Amino acid sequence: MIIEMTVSLSGPAYLLEPGDRRDFPQDEALRLIAAGFAVPVSEPQIERAIVAPAVETRSDFSHRKQKHRR
Repeated sequence: MIIEMTVSLSGPAYLLEPGDRRDFPQDEALRLIAAGFAVPVSEPQIERAIVAPAVETRSDFSHRKQKHRR
């Protein structure tokens, strides 16, 4: 269960500050919420890929040869 901390909390594998989010086992998350140390996060965290900007290509018109008339 993903929770958001309202207080600082540290353990052997983490160091959390207020506002940090972390996935805890269900029973531990509920215990932290009941103690007022955290709040549940209801929205799913979605990772979004960033689309690289398209490379601009311009024609240099070198394929067009101009004919000179006299």
